Amino acid sequence: MSILTIEGLSKSFGGVEAVKNVSFTLNEGEFLALIGPNGAGKSTCFNMINGYLKPDKGKLLLQPQESKSRNLVGKKPRQIWRWGVGRTFQITATFASMTVRENVQMALISHHKKSFNLWARASHLDRDQAEQLLEKVSMLDMAGQACSELAYGDLKRLELAIALAHDPKLLLMDEPTAGMAPSERTALMELVAQIVKDQGLSVLFTEHDMDVVFEHADRILVLNRGELIAQGTAEQIRNDALVQEVYLGGGSVFAKETANEAHHAET
Repeated sequence: MSILTIEGLSKSFGGVEAVKNVSFTLNEGEFLALIGPNGAGKSTCFNMINGYLKPDKGKLLLQPQESKSRNLVGKKPRQIWRWGVGRTFQITATFASMTVRENVQMALISHHKKSFNLWARASHLDRDQAEQLLEKVSMLDMAGQACSELAYGDLKRLELAIALAHDPKLLLMDEPTAGMAPSERTALMELVAQIVKDQGLSVLFTEHDMDVVFEHADRILVLNRGELIAQGTAEQIRNDALVQEVYLGGGSVFAKETANEAHHAET
């Protein structure tokens, strides 16, 4: 069953068509990658899904399990967030002066609509739940540490904990491994994949690292100049002649991937 259905999504900026008649579905529990060269329209798609941009035309239908279908077009980001759509960003956004735990507590306070509770100290609110989320992303031992002291990879894991604070059914991840070392990328995506499996979470993510995409995505969508030019499994995308031509320079990256697989198989 699909949790997100996109039909004929289009957006122009002046005379430039950033997204052209894009249609696809995201199934429940699916780890779906949206890839393409710079300027392909990936971020524009994300910004329309979570309300930062209004489409010129098209449908955006969210249908979590056992819930009625909701039209996301024209809705504010906060309303879409309340309906169960979380998001992480390419550039992390946390409160540097707060501790790791306090950052997650702030997200939980907002989720539980306790922002204007004047009778309780914020530092005491939702503390146990915040620590449960930090344990889920392997950061409980850093709970009392200031965010300003964290390494970039740890900030990415913290952002994931914050995104999970309102128990989303759909998570949008924009370049989740950007700026991370290779070992950190692998660890983060394995963590997300495990959360997807454990919670039945559905994830749509953009990513430039093809190792990450081919290793973790259940299915891959390819955009080029605003148009969806291919979709399928990693193997189908590797062998797609149009994708090789317009996105990956005649298949050089795919050749590298195939060679790596052959090497691993031999060893």
